[in-house]
Amino acid sequence: MSRSSLSLMCSLVVFLPLAAEIVNKTTEELKKTATHIVTGEVTAIYERIETGSHWKTTYFVAEIKISTAEKGEGLARDQLVYARYWHREWISAEQIPPSTTGYRNLPGRGDNVRAYLAKNAYDGFDPGNKDGGYNVVSPNGFEILKGLK
Repeated sequence: MSRSSLSLMCSLVVFLPLAAEIVNKTTEELKKTATHIVTGEVTAIYERIETGSHWKTTYFVAEIKISTAEKGEGLARDQLVYARYWHREWISAEQIPPSTTGYRNLPGRGDNVRAYLAKNAYDGFDPGNKDGGYNVVSPNGFEILKGLK
């Protein structure tokens, strides 16, 4: 490699914005982490936005009408479960630090999903998830399904 090529490459590395996303979990990792797994239709999505000096974070709750409860106790067909997750975007002019933007593969209203959920258990982000709510397993705990009813 020539000296000028090496110099250019080093300059690019220094000036490129840094981001560090969490690697998607495999299906087996999602199953192992989840305390509950359900399939069903997303009947509503509720959101709340918080804007700080660096990040704009949207907190979501997906209302899912359960078709099947594949893992866990206390959830059954035709019940509703409320699944929490979040996503954020960098809004600062400063360089983004190594971090994550949150959950990926987010569902829309009417989507049929398999949701990997954590109740009173580690969800991939927060070891303090102990309030009885259902958090989606991060970062990719939603699987969009085709043809489920």
